[in-house]
Amino acid sequence: MGHWTLAANRLYYAAYYASSALLVNAGFTARTHDGIIGMIGQNYVRTGILTTEDGALLARLQNMRHTGDYDDFLDWTKEDVEPYISKVEDFIKKLKTIVGLAARHNTP
Repeated sequence: MGHWTLAANRLYYAAYYASSALLVNAGFTARTHDGIIGMIGQNYVRTGILTTEDGALLARLQNMRHTGDYDDFLDWTKEDVEPYISKVEDFIKKLKTIVGLAARHNTP
């Protein structure tokens, strides 16, 4: 329908909530959006479980969401947002794999 600013918002929240679930599954808690992004960086990017590109994706999506929500003079376009759809799908698949590996590792 051409609501690309809304699509950017939803992409961010999909990645954000998947990241939050990953952290909760590992016993971590964060109270803010920046806290979640920081903990993903500290516990998953720095350790090599996720790539620096994965960490940058989450930060970029947060920036896009914030700009789209609060900058009255900006509307994201299809060209801006569409490339992130597959990136977010791949990111969420990675997080699901990590959660699945952790679940199998912790099974008696």
